[in-house]
Amino acid sequence: MKSRMQKMALAGMFALAAGSAGAATTVTYVQPDKFSDVPFVPWDREETLKDLTEHFTKLGDSLPPGQDLRIEVTDIDLAGRLIPNARAGRDLRVLSGRADWPRIELRYAVEQNGQVLKSGEARLSDMSYLDHTTRYFDGEALRYEKQMIDDWFEKTIGPLPRRGRR
Repeated sequence: MKSRMQKMALAGMFALAAGSAGAATTVTYVQPDKFSDVPFVPWDREETLKDLTEHFTKLGDSLPPGQDLRIEVTDIDLAGRLIPNARAGRDLRVLSGRADWPRIELRYAVEQNGQVLKSGEARLSDMSYLDHTTRYFDGEALRYEKQMIDDWFEKTIGPLPRRGRR
């Protein structure tokens, strides 16, 4: 029994060491209650921010070992417009392709061993978000925002992770 516990502890230490060798991603939202367009209902807003955080994290995982990605989101305007719908019990997001394109403002830094390799501010937007295909399924939440983030990441930070990004 004692050797089994030692093996489990040793395996846990290896797992921690392997996890720390990879890239770390930190995403913070600066005054999210003042963002231009995120869901008003708290649980919808939390789900939206959680989904975006997971997406940034997946992208950050593609960085070389030892490099960390830090993202500070300062504003979000999601694709489409919310239309109140009491019958459905929640608001509906309607996409028209007019002046309702997705937009995200952020600050970013890629760091390694405490030194900043790349940093800056970015204003992501996709005015023609309905005119081109995305890498994401039609029913996937935030697919236009994720596509916009992917395009920015590939141009600014580095190659996208392989197909496991959905």
